[in-house]
Amino acid sequence: MENRHIGPFTVANVALGCMNFCHAYGSPVSTEQSHAVLHAALDAGVTLFDTAALYGFGASESLVGPVLKPHRSRITLASKGGMAGVRGEDGVMRRVIDGHPRTLRRNCEDSLQRLGTDVIDLYYLHRWDQRVPIEESVGEMARLKEEGKIRALGLSEVGTEALRRAHREHPIAALQSEYSLWSRNAELGTLAACKELGIAYVAFSPMGRGFLSGKLQGVDGLVKGDIRASMPRFAPEAYARNLRLLAPMQAIAEKAGCTMAELAIAWVLHQGEHVIALPGTTSVDHLLEDVRGGGVRLDAAVLAELDELFKPEAIAGDRYALQAQGEVDTEKYPFEKR
Repeated sequence: MENRHIGPFTVANVALGCMNFCHAYGSPVSTEQSHAVLHAALDAGVTLFDTAALYGFGASESLVGPVLKPHRSRITLASKGGMAGVRGEDGVMRRVIDGHPRTLRRNCEDSLQRLGTDVIDLYYLHRWDQRVPIEESVGEMARLKEEGKIRALGLSEVGTEALRRAHREHPIAALQSEYSLWSRNAELGTLAACKELGIAYVAFSPMGRGFLSGKLQGVDGLVKGDIRASMPRFAPEAYARNLRLLAPMQAIAEKAGCTMAELAIAWVLHQGEHVIALPGTTSVDHLLEDVRGGGVRLDAAVLAELDELFKPEAIAGDRYALQAQGEVDTEKYPFEKR
């Protein structure tokens, strides 16, 4: 892996997303398994660890905090607020997007307590609550920075206009959005805007939520609680069409002398020196494969071949269902549902 910059921090080009341990992909894995992945990441040279108040409604932060605490001086710790769990009158926790300043402050203070730290290095607005001007949300985050509770500000899943507005309110260190061979909306504006403004682009799901590894050959076995079951491109008919892309990708990987997972990570990192790959996993073996991808070099011919194979119009199904599409501000291709 090589180092890249994110605000005032220097980090390895492959980070670790800590959502998978307890959120979105079915039943949480054991604490022992999660800790094994975290320790393997530290040993492998990963220096950016990413979690959120939402993940497991705080469980991810509580899980990673004690493991990372002894290493705080050599890692960059990121978390997110503005989308968290709220307990309803029926006692059930539900996800709520709320970007009001008082809520962001409460989210941040709760995260600090769960993480067991005095300061969060990089704090993101997890979703832009479009009931609240983005300047108000970012303004409160700037106050949290002034108070020493966070060190740098980030945004997640916003488009170019909102990014520029936020950056005028206070310098933004990072934009985190989905970016991979089969999710290329970043190329509609935000990737270039980040480069222009000196903002790191943190690409989550660079493995296409497992698709680009080539190991998920069907969707019938997705367990209850796996968010992919609600995503249009993982619907059986669409997924069957998308699977046709994997054999050509495997041939390209063999030509490049790497695995498909390593190829997927490497492709993302080749899209700009300001790009950082943020895969998530519950497997030590998969983690190490992702990390190896950070050292793979691809020539222009391989990059061109991949770009042609994974043209956005070649992907069957949108990345989010309609409700989730409405919760993000990212630019969309004309053929995507609005």
